[in-house]
Amino acid sequence: MDDIEIMHAALEEAQIAASKGEVPVGAVVVVNGEIIARRHNQRESDHDPTSHAEILALQDASKVIGDWRLTDATLFVTLEPCPMCAGAAWAARIGKVVYGAPSMDAGALGSLLHVGADPRLNYEFPVVGGLLSEESADLLAKFFSRHR
Repeated sequence: MDDIEIMHAALEEAQIAASKGEVPVGAVVVVNGEIIARRHNQRESDHDPTSHAEILALQDASKVIGDWRLTDATLFVTLEPCPMCAGAAWAARIGKVVYGAPSMDAGALGSLLHVGADPRLNYEFPVVGGLLSEESADLLAKFFSRHR
């Protein structure tokens, strides 16, 4: 699978979230070109502020691999991760993060701060932003126009 196909899988997860009344964010974790975990936001249904797509996908990927270290994995997510999710990627020693739309109000991989490239932390990881950003942003905009 190429990066575009993988991000489309994350967008499918975001659409599932939207259909359940959740903020439409989807995430997938890939190792060697294969999706090993895919999740969407579940904060409303779980009544859990930590049930972000990224956190859930990283948890599932760690179970699949059998290790908390995800150094050979790439996290694809439709929206730039917040500080909590960027911190989880850091804690997992993620190999790379690719995201769609930037988050100007909570983005922690380049927009407001950059957890992946902070030399004060003991681990840094590459980040690529903007992959299918319009599709990701449109899904969010449509969701919030219906729910606000």
